[in-house]
Amino acid sequence: MKENLHPRYHRCEVVCSCGSTFETRSTRQHLKVEICSACHPFFTGKQKIVDSAGRVEKYNRRYASFNQTKKETVA
Repeated sequence: MKENLHPRYHRCEVVCSCGSTFETRSTRQHLKVEICSACHPFFTGKQKIVDSAGRVEKYNRRYASFNQTKKETVA
């Protein structure tokens, strides 16, 4: 077999944006993740909107007037 072909595995500390940390093994020594099992909606049962660049607020502003006119026409 060839020498120095495979990467070395290290103990890896994974840090989530929610603050939780855990150890695993990886070719890297430190990993930073955005969502882990402690804060993921599937595991927690809570709905969490991950908004980037204010898209949710932009959608709400755009369709707020549409919803108001729809309510006025019905009443």
